[in-house]
Amino acid sequence: MMIYLVEDDPSIRKLVSYALKGSGYEVAAFESGEAMEAEMGQDKPELFLLDIMLPGESGLELLSSIRANPGLRDIPVIMLTAKGTEYDKVLGLDSGADDYIAKPFGMMELLARIKAVMRRTERSRRADDISLGGIGISEASHIVKVNGSRIELTLKEFNLLLYLMENDGIVLSRDSILNTVWGYSFDGENRTVDVHIRHLREKLGAEGQRIETVKGVGYRFRGN
Repeated sequence: MMIYLVEDDPSIRKLVSYALKGSGYEVAAFESGEAMEAEMGQDKPELFLLDIMLPGESGLELLSSIRANPGLRDIPVIMLTAKGTEYDKVLGLDSGADDYIAKPFGMMELLARIKAVMRRTERSRRADDISLGGIGISEASHIVKVNGSRIELTLKEFNLLLYLMENDGIVLSRDSILNTVWGYSFDGENRTVDVHIRHLREKLGAEGQRIETVKGVGYRFRGN
């Protein structure tokens, strides 16, 4: 899988490239959007990682160019930025980004976000249903079934289960879950995720054990 990384900070560019290559990805790294566009030929990437604050053409302008290009518009884009305000996050997502991660970030979190975006992209291309173990979830019809029987979940419980199942086998931090499901981060003690996980496990019955607690980190769904 080829990833195009556009990041003007050479130290971050080198670190991210090294981490991605170490995880089995092919990487083409560029210091600007203009440099990337000059090198782009017939071989298209499967994912773009774009810094927002770039020299010349900004990351958001580059994102707009990608979404306006018929040959590139369906390729997922994750924005990397030092900006962490709600406005910048919403602006990036409204402009067509598939995800948003604020600096500084850990490499494990970045890799998890990449896998999640690629899972969502692949799933949307073939179907909108996920079936793991005895749990089936349909995003389009908003239905969850456990061993063939439908169960009722709140909107947050549904989105939480969907996020966990989309990232089958990946440990998700509480902050990552808060950002994705609730749309915000929280510095300090917060039991929101834990409470919803507990309720979700109860509603899933015996299948609830597939949601594992990773002490000191967060949660992981085990489909197998």
